[in-house]
Amino acid sequence: MSASKQQTPKHGSGHQHPAELRERAVRMVQETMKETGERHGVVTRVAVQLGLGSETLRHWVKQAEVDNGQRPGVTTKDQQRIAELEKEVRELRRANEILKAASAFFARELDPRLPK
Repeated sequence: MSASKQQTPKHGSGHQHPAELRERAVRMVQETMKETGERHGVVTRVAVQLGLGSETLRHWVKQAEVDNGQRPGVTTKDQQRIAELEKEVRELRRANEILKAASAFFARELDPRLPK
């Protein structure tokens, strides 16, 4: 998927924002902090300028810091991989239950001593 069409995952209110907006907003916060030396209030000011929720932008900035190794935490890439693996585990468990049921069914059909 290209960066221009990539969407951020749904969180909170369920709104999706284009990846370009997310990257631009995070960059604006980081540049403003660097230029002014301030941290307090920068996220809120940038969020208002861009029409975003300040908590949404604050989350994006924190996640960008994790992704860049500036803050401990699970990277976006790792979060995506974990979600993929969790989905795969659910699918495999479901397939395993189906196979167990089929196995029990065929065992009853083939063994006349078992109740049908």
